[in-house]
Amino acid sequence: MFESEVQIRVRYAETDQMGYVYYGNYGAYYEVARTEVFRRLGIHYKEMEATGTMMPVLELKCKYIRPAKYDDLLTIKLFVKHKPHGTRIKFEYEVYNEEQTLLNIGETTMVFVDMQTGRPTAIPELIHQKMDSYFSE
Repeated sequence: MFESEVQIRVRYAETDQMGYVYYGNYGAYYEVARTEVFRRLGIHYKEMEATGTMMPVLELKCKYIRPAKYDDLLTIKLFVKHKPHGTRIKFEYEVYNEEQTLLNIGETTMVFVDMQTGRPTAIPELIHQKMDSYFSE
């Protein structure tokens, strides 16, 4: 299993009239976690796209447990519980506040797509090189 985490401070513009993080922002928080964690592994979306492979979201799940609020320092824990295979990779997330209270859980399934054909394609070898060692056979 692979796991990592990133921290994000809630900005005022991300909150609603009640001072809670607007529900639609959690998908963006998940994206920040994916992008930063991949960057730490040496995988860069921009470079992957330059080689002709994109990684759109196929499915997003999000469960709200408690509200995040303006100026909270959130910790987004990212998990890849199963070795990526085929054309997809599934990320799971847990969002905590500074008191380590679980606020939100979610997951995204991403599909690798050939940018010329628009069709699913095999997971790039670089991703296997960087991630496979985290999974037992």
